[in-house]
Amino acid sequence: MKLLRAALPIAIVLVVCTAAATAQILPGREFRRLEPPPASAASAGIEVIEFFYYGCPVCYETQPALTRWLAAAPTDVAIRRVPALSSEKWEPYAKLFYALESLGQIARLHWPIYDSIHFWDVKLEEEQAVADWAERNGIERQKFLDAYNSADVAKKVTQARELLKSYDVRGVPTFIVDGRFLTSARLAGGTKEAIEVVDYLVKLAREERSR
Repeated sequence: MKLLRAALPIAIVLVVCTAAATAQILPGREFRRLEPPPASAASAGIEVIEFFYYGCPVCYETQPALTRWLAAAPTDVAIRRVPALSSEKWEPYAKLFYALESLGQIARLHWPIYDSIHFWDVKLEEEQAVADWAERNGIERQKFLDAYNSADVAKKVTQARELLKSYDVRGVPTFIVDGRFLTSARLAGGTKEAIEVVDYLVKLAREERSR
């Protein structure tokens, strides 16, 4: 019994040390440093870019943890969502995002788009199907179609495609923090872990700015 009692503190120390080692976030493993950082990294706030695709189940799985983190994030942190365009088939989803953004409806409908695709199996690749969906969600049909097919939305889709290439994003969801760091669900080891790495990188970016 005495031997068991003596061994317990050692076992506890080993567990704590193992957990600390596991929790350590390292460059090249959970994230990559971007060199050189773009000019946007010098802005007053810390921008977090989320590259996503509405058809991606992992992006959908990330939303609860991301939403909770954003609700508690410091006021100098801003999220910028950018739809990924790794394939031409992804373009309708990018157009949907920017059309809703131009109509001031993203805050209300961003998550419901995921629900519609992954929970209700709604197909949103065709223009008429997207217009039907928008109408069911309280947006005047022609107003939505005008935005969906506008030159402004087309321009933003082109810019999103260029931004994806400039950061060499190869999968979604991927996050760019302060233009300095890149992480993803794949690099971090999961969706919850990705948000934990984003939180760490926001703090690291703030610390590096103060030097």
